[in-house]
Amino acid sequence: MEWYLALGFLLGLLCLCLLLSLPVAFAFMAASLAGAAVFFGGEGMSQLARNALVASTTHTLAPVPLFLMMGSLLFHTQLAGRAIDAVDRLIARVPGRLSVVAIAGGTIFSSFSGSTIATTAILGKTLLPEMRARGYQRGIAMGPIMATGGIAMLIPPSALAVLLGSLAGISVSGLLIAGIVPGIIMSTLFVGYVVTRCTLSPELAPAYEPESLSAADKWKPFVVDVMPLMGIFFVVVGSIVAGWASPTESAALGCVFSALLAFFKRVLSWSNLRETLLETAKVSCMILFVIAASTTFSQILAFSGATDGLLQLFEGLDLTPLATVLCMVGVLLLLGAFMDQVSMLLLTLPFFLPLTLGQDIPSLWLGVVILITMEISLLTPPFGLLLFVMRGVTQPPQPLGAIYSAAMPFVVLELLALTAIIALPALVLWLPDLVLG
Repeated sequence: MEWYLALGFLLGLLCLCLLLSLPVAFAFMAASLAGAAVFFGGEGMSQLARNALVASTTHTLAPVPLFLMMGSLLFHTQLAGRAIDAVDRLIARVPGRLSVVAIAGGTIFSSFSGSTIATTAILGKTLLPEMRARGYQRGIAMGPIMATGGIAMLIPPSALAVLLGSLAGISVSGLLIAGIVPGIIMSTLFVGYVVTRCTLSPELAPAYEPESLSAADKWKPFVVDVMPLMGIFFVVVGSIVAGWASPTESAALGCVFSALLAFFKRVLSWSNLRETLLETAKVSCMILFVIAASTTFSQILAFSGATDGLLQLFEGLDLTPLATVLCMVGVLLLLGAFMDQVSMLLLTLPFFLPLTLGQDIPSLWLGVVILITMEISLLTPPFGLLLFVMRGVTQPPQPLGAIYSAAMPFVVLELLALTAIIALPALVLWLPDLVLG
């Protein structure tokens, strides 16, 4: 079978399964089963089982459920909510104050949690009701929460950064550190947008006089509820940078530190521990199932000749490194409107990685560009993941159209940040070079 027919058959079948509303993992598995039967023959099923086992049991994926558990534990023990309340006390009267609190608190929480879903959910449940009660319009209330939730994909500990580094052969420690500066740049852009917009249009976020507090009352919650949580960041990132622990070991240390912190603050109970473990198991099982199915799908693409044929087509175009990266960004933005981040990562890496071989493209920089592009896709209609997380935490649920419009200004800001990082790779590379040499 010609490579383009094989590619059309496999991708067409995958798209058909997705259009039939099959879960992504099952869509990949169905396409893989059909591809295995066509291209592997009688050995197809046993090959599929072997590939799935190898893909889902690799030790490099171990940090993913551990980072997810860390964020879930902070969420269910309400330590994250306390930290956001402490940040709320410190921020003075500024235009769009609660939106600024959401951005600042979400950025801080992102350095404790590797989960975009947990960050968006905790911000939505903690701040959104008060925003709406004070008359904030929907766009300026929901938009910053969704946009800041995506920053957890960049700022360590990031479960997706670990997954990308493991699958693409990029230094996990370098990738974690490289995401810090872009994450801060995005937070700064978000704050600047909110303050400017609310200064020009005060009706978007009606001003109010914050509670008058003494310096001690302002800073005590920060010292008690935020600074101990910062220990998670230093334990996870510091142990990697110092060479004391591998990413898996540092993730385990972060989980232990989070559990001990919850225990000594007397908020750890059998109930919230059970909820944490169940949620971690559910999400991890979903991720590993998708990895097993899509890895097999990628191998079938390669075996059928579709991967090589497509790569030869691109090589014949003689693209420059910049044009190659821009093509990758375009493909990810398109897929991100319809697929979750794990699936699109696993679907595209078998094509992307060979394209970059022999081209002068720094792997750390490329990894961060991919992460930012996938962060943008969290907010792109119609199926951006955080759009539906936001709808789930609003009471009553808001129309999807309103949620889409709230997200779009922040998608534009993220595209601006991505443009700056593509134009100036040093924004990404200087910190890893400084820290890791």
